Formats: sequence, C-alpha cells, structure tokens
Amino acid sequence: MTYAVVGTGAIGGYYGGRLAHAGKEVHFLLHSDYDYVCEHGLQVNSCDGDFHLDHVNAYNDVNVMPKVDVVIVALKTTRNHLLPTLLPPLLHECSLVLLIQNGIGVEQDVQAMFPDVALAAGLAFICSAKAGPGLVSHQCYGSINIGNFSCQDSAMVEALADDFREAGIQTGLVEYHEARWKKAVWNMPFNGMTVALHTQTDQLLAHPATERLIHEQMMEVIGAAHAMGVTGIDSSFADQMIVTTKAMVPYSPSMRLDYDFHRPMELEYLYHRPIRMAAEAGFHMPKLSMLADELEFLSAHI
Repeated sequence: MTYAVVGTGAIGGYYGGRLAHAGKEVHFLLHSDYDYVCEHGLQVNSCDGDFHLDHVNAYNDVNVMPKVDVVIVALKTTRNHLLPTLLPPLLHECSLVLLIQNGIGVEQDVQAMFPDVALAAGLAFICSAKAGPGLVSHQCYGSINIGNFSCQDSAMVEALADDFREAGIQTGLVEYHEARWKKAVWNMPFNGMTVALHTQTDQLLAHPATERLIHEQMMEVIGAAHAMGVTGIDSSFADQMIVTTKAMVPYSPSMRLDYDFHRPMELEYLYHRPIRMAAEAGFHMPKLSMLADELEFLSAHI
C-alpha cells in the first residue's frame, strides 16, 4: 500500500520513517523542515537502532502529493481544523485515514468532516520527540494499536497492520472504544500533571503522594470508561501502567513540550471531551476536572 504522512514530527516522522525504511512508498508533508529534509534527508535516532532516509518523498504543498491508500494523520488535534484542506487531495475512493492522535472523540469529529471516509485510530505507546530539523529522537517503547472506527474493509486494516509489522513496529488490532479509553488512562494523568507540576514522568512516580494521585486519576478514567460501556479495563490496568512508566526513561509528554514551547495544548480531546462525556453518562471525574481547570489557567498564560 502507499502512504502519506500529514504531520512529520515526533510521531509521523517515526512511524512514517519506519515504513519508508522498510521499503514502503511513503510521501511526507513537511512545513518548516521541508528544505532541510530535501537536502539532508530524515534521521531517526532510535533505542531500537538508528537509521537515515537519504531520499525522502518530501512536499510542502498537499496539492502536489499523490493520492494514496493510507493517510497517516499525526498532527496535534489543535490543528484538525486544517484537515478539510489537507486531506481531500490525498484521498481516493478507497483510502483509509489513520489518526495517530491523542484523546477521546477525535474520530467522531473527523468523521463529521468526512462522512464517507474510512477512519481508524492509531494508539501509539512511544516516547519520541522531534529533536531538530529532520531529526526524530525515539527514546523508548514504540508499539501501536489500531482500532477500526469506520472502515468497512477489514482486510485493508489488517494489511495496514501487516505493513507496520514488516517495518519492525509491534502492532495490535484492537477494539476501538476500549483502546481509546485505555490510552486515556495514561494520557490524562501524565500529560496534565507534568505541566501543572513542571516535571517529568519519573519524578511524578518517585514521590508517594504524586504516585498515589496519578493512580487515583487513572481510576477516574477507568470509572468513566465503565460508564461509557467499556468493560475490558480494571484497576490491574492502572497498576500495569504505573509499572510500565517507572521502567521508562524520564519523559516529557507531548503536552509538557507544547507548554514549554508556548504552543496550544490539546485540552479539548484530552480533558474536556472525556470529562463531559462521562458526566453525561452519570460519572464525575473531580480530580481530573480540577487538573483540567489548572491547565486552562496555565494555557491562558502561555
């Protein structure tokens, strides 16, 4: 299958780079890095082995890119208002759009923009950052789960997963709703808490009080998931996420980096939407609601 990457940063650069390095046809949309990547290529420094793409199918205008089988959207959700302009030139009638984005409710809103387009969610478990022009630093983990949201051709989703696996990426096919809420179990506590307390993941878990608070926030997410009809998550998953995070390198999640670099934070899908959906289902998330209010204050002062 052929691919386009919209958002060639920490996530799109890594997964798209892996696919291209494995010999897949991948076309990258770039902005500020376009001239640099055209001249120097794309470098991925990875805990699983560094690699360099000497020749990159690089573009700075979506209108000159070819139509492809799979569009990987790795933009921050704060830029999804650009999708009505960015996606149509890349799509043919059978294209699949894979949204590797954070939060709850993303696919529903993108589907409203494109009622006839097949969508899937990409749930990335990775520590990765853009470290410079044309440079991705992959520090830890790297697996991805794919949840089918609206693609009627299950064989295409399976072929997508096979391509990722051939590129050396641990890939699972999972139930969409459970996968989104499982990702939120990690995202909602750690993204916001690293911003609010100006720290990294390791320090949050090094102190008993903040480790306890993180676990309580995780349990709020699990309670919200249950209220939304998701049954495949329990307290053992929160315990597992704590253990997994302790084994990670010290890490600044994407929201912390956005705050540090004075960029808009992904508050709507990471906090406001799931908190609102849970409340409408009769479940309230007081600790995460307080965190969301603190983040709104900090956002107003970036």
